[in-house]
Amino acid sequence: MSEVFTGNFTQQEPIPEEAIEAAVRVMRHGRLHRYNIVAGEVSEAALLEQEFAAFTGSTYCLAVASGGYALAAALRAVGVGVGDKVLTNGFTLAPVPGAIASVGGVPVFVEVTDHLVMDLTDLQVKIASSGSRVLMLSHMRGHLVDMQALMAVCDAAGIAVIEDCAHTMGAAWNGVASGTQGVVGCYSTQTFKHLNSGEGGLLVTDNAEIMARATMLSGSYMLFDRHIAGAPSAVFEDIRLDTPNCSGRMDNLRAAILRPQLKDLPARCKAWNARYREVENGLRNVPAVRLVERPSNEDYVMSSFQFLLPEMDGAAIHDFVNRVATRGVELKWFGADQPSGFTSRHDSWRYAPSQELPQTDRVLAGLLDLRLPLTFSLSDCAQIARIIRDEVMKGRS
Repeated sequence: MSEVFTGNFTQQEPIPEEAIEAAVRVMRHGRLHRYNIVAGEVSEAALLEQEFAAFTGSTYCLAVASGGYALAAALRAVGVGVGDKVLTNGFTLAPVPGAIASVGGVPVFVEVTDHLVMDLTDLQVKIASSGSRVLMLSHMRGHLVDMQALMAVCDAAGIAVIEDCAHTMGAAWNGVASGTQGVVGCYSTQTFKHLNSGEGGLLVTDNAEIMARATMLSGSYMLFDRHIAGAPSAVFEDIRLDTPNCSGRMDNLRAAILRPQLKDLPARCKAWNARYREVENGLRNVPAVRLVERPSNEDYVMSSFQFLLPEMDGAAIHDFVNRVATRGVELKWFGADQPSGFTSRHDSWRYAPSQELPQTDRVLAGLLDLRLPLTFSLSDCAQIARIIRDEVMKGRS
């Protein structure tokens, strides 16, 4: 009889006891708003900012309400306004073009390669044809492009790079933390990301003016001096009066939950990668399956797994996804003609101008994705790989 996987692909591990205790302390004193502090107290949100800045090696950090809010704040802080074109990946998730649209910007999609990263040749073409001066680079599903090569292209063209690191918290390229090579790095602490506060986001930069604008945008009022990882007060002199309040603060309750998790993040990253490699090893050398090989320069953190079935047409992949689902394995297919759940693609975002992306469409047509929560054991991951391998082989018989 065929084996069936019984795990839950959306079940995260429990919040650590230390984080629960920290959250209870905040609830007991009742000062959940980040600026509601007593004499001599530093808020949980400010402490989280200080600790995350140190973790990434950044000068400044801002804690906000969501990863999407961090992206939108970063765009406004670097000067994107109504009608401005913003370059971004053709393969990403809806919050990225959504953030661009939310500030009145116009997404310009750049092709992706078979390695699921931005095509630098097409980037150069789109820089020249669009006139854009901003790139929102999505490290989609944890895959890092050659950051040295990308920054060389962007620096030569005067392009400001905002890094969407929702899937790469803890990752690095040539030892440099993801999110710190561009002018701004944005992270998510939504439940399915590497830190879990339900919703939440973090923004890092070494640029004091950008941080000051983002801080005012987040709703600091005139309390910006309470950010211990914030820009110097003198930088706010004009920015504080010229920048609108678009409230999106992180509260002390979520910050309290996140701080203990941040201390454990390096160990959690190793655990995710062990699960990733278990699935990768189980699918290696399977006919019709193409794996995404990782460059040696990349220190990845993979809480999800991607593979391609380039030989199958749409009908065959649809059938394959349904067959593995009956055996308990939930796969997301980026080639489906309609968005489903969290999964959508560039041609389903009608708020963005329609664009021809033949290379990206070819890649997405065969691209499959699955989550790897830490509630899965290594043996669970090996079983998932066996089921996928078995159903691929059945489809070839």
